Amino acid sequence: MSQQDKMIEELFHNADELTEKQKKIVAAAIDSFAEKGYAATSTSEIAKKAGVAEGTIFRHYKTKKELLMAIVAPTMAKLIAPFVIKDLNKVLNQDFERLEDFLKAFIENRIQFLKSNMPLFRIFIQEIPFQPELREQFKEHIAQKVLERLRQIVEHYQAKGQIIEMPPDTVIRVAASTIFGYIIARYLLSPEEKWDDNAEIERTIQFLMNGLSPEK
Repeated sequence: MSQQDKMIEELFHNADELTEKQKKIVAAAIDSFAEKGYAATSTSEIAKKAGVAEGTIFRHYKTKKELLMAIVAPTMAKLIAPFVIKDLNKVLNQDFERLEDFLKAFIENRIQFLKSNMPLFRIFIQEIPFQPELREQFKEHIAQKVLERLRQIVEHYQAKGQIIEMPPDTVIRVAASTIFGYIIARYLLSPEEKWDDNAEIERTIQFLMNGLSPEK
């Protein structure tokens, strides 16, 4: 099975409303947008990769922007959001005694998820600053659902005296910026560098612990 066929199977196994040609078009678009970016990708390239005529794309999607949103809407609402939340809950639903253990499990969980879904991650990172619809989809289907759970976790560790007293949303922003800053540098900006992943994860955790732990 080719990489594209695997992507189609994983992303669209429940998307019965899409035809097989639409699935191939969307999978090819994901691959191309992730590789070259939305602006630099032509519909002719997508058509060639999908094995369809360019006119077939425009029978289903009037513009390239509509094709991008056709990727975002079904994958975010029906496929990615439940998958992200279910996968993340493997960590969120565990009761770690120490904040440090929770952070390690959280980082490792997100790295594994993103490594398995890198093309979509690339599209979101590249296009969120420029596509308001994409930001709204992300907020509606993922951010809002995860944020409340993270607030509860922050308050839990604050009650245990392991996180400094500050608004939970501030704690989440600081931690998320640090964690995803490392992940973006590691897998998007400088993947060719020689990374000591275990050491980098440990440094990231210690940086957060030093900033979030109450003063002794």
